[in-house]
Amino acid sequence: MSGRARRFRRGSPLGGFDQALWKARKHLESHHVFFTPGVNEELAATAVWGTQQVGLFPGAKYDGVFAMWYGKGPGVDRCGDVFKHANAAGTAKHGGVLLIAGDDHSARSSAVAHQSEHMFSACGIPVLAPAGIQDYLDLGLHGWAMSRYSGCWVALKTTSDTVESSASVEIDPNRVV
Repeated sequence: MSGRARRFRRGSPLGGFDQALWKARKHLESHHVFFTPGVNEELAATAVWGTQQVGLFPGAKYDGVFAMWYGKGPGVDRCGDVFKHANAAGTAKHGGVLLIAGDDHSARSSAVAHQSEHMFSACGIPVLAPAGIQDYLDLGLHGWAMSRYSGCWVALKTTSDTVESSASVEIDPNRVV
């Protein structure tokens, strides 16, 4: 490409998620929320697994970590070994893990069509399937609560139809009980 830069377009439906987190960096870090991008899906999943081992070593700065992993369906497939072993190991007593899978049923932004429920099921990971934008907020909070209570990793399925839409939502933290 003679003298022209090519910009990589991230895949749908979670293509802009990391960019939003980077833009909110100061706000997130003021609340002890840190976004650490993974080199690839497997290394990111392994790093998330590590966050749940905070209580295994002396001198921990926190008594628990809530962690989130996200990736497209093919990344979920590649992480099966990590997900299965990490879910079997469980979460930290005061932690939890939420896995967000960007599924592309029609292969609009992927080489092949995919869905993640089968892989998560094979790993013993329950899957929440939001029907709309409000559900992403509500089920995301429920997913972390489920993970903390049960010790399981919990998945949240996303599709372009809902992620790439808009809606008015309630963000009151006391809304979800």
